[in-house]
Amino acid sequence: MHSNEREPAAGAAPPPPRAPGIAGLSSPYRVVVALALGAVAVAACGHLAFVFLHVAPSNTVSKQHARTVDDWIYPEFEQNWKLFAPNPLQQNIAVEVRAQIRTAGGELVTTDWRNLSAEDGAAIRHSLLPSHTEQNELRRAWDFFTGSHDEENKPNGERGELSEQYLRRIAVNRLAPAHPGGHILRIQLRSATTAVAAPKWSDETTDTETYYRELPWWTV
Repeated sequence: MHSNEREPAAGAAPPPPRAPGIAGLSSPYRVVVALALGAVAVAACGHLAFVFLHVAPSNTVSKQHARTVDDWIYPEFEQNWKLFAPNPLQQNIAVEVRAQIRTAGGELVTTDWRNLSAEDGAAIRHSLLPSHTEQNELRRAWDFFTGSHDEENKPNGERGELSEQYLRRIAVNRLAPAHPGGHILRIQLRSATTAVAAPKWSDETTDTETYYRELPWWTV
């Protein structure tokens, strides 16, 4: 039986072994890999620079490029350092809502208070992959509202009206599926704030009574 393959000549040296890793690739492939690694390195450095400008104290560069930094950071890469703050939050704040609904029969009904925060908490608990919406949407919307309003629920800046619209939209979207046959006319939101009780081994006395902050009725 004949073969077309040539046998190496007797005494001829074997071909050199192929170099491991990138060095073993041909020149065009080495160029492609080098460009890809360079792009990843540039992207990583750029991301770290944006994060640094976001968390660093306000300076000339961060002020000049604030819009660009915010567009990159929010919402996926937002940084929150409250866990390491000298005075971390020691309160449980629940956002509740009720509505006035015109039923299909024409009757005007005011619903009971519905704890939206508790519903989000129940959806997150024991979930290996909780959604960003369930974790942060309602909480951030309430922080947005309280940060742009005074204690009398009057806006203290240009973003006040925007925060009201955002909070109202979230509440209506949560309520609508529960009342498919009715028409939501107005909604009212409130917060229920309860201080976290001191641990049993502590001598600290904590007022654990729940305090409410009711917002005015909003027309939908």
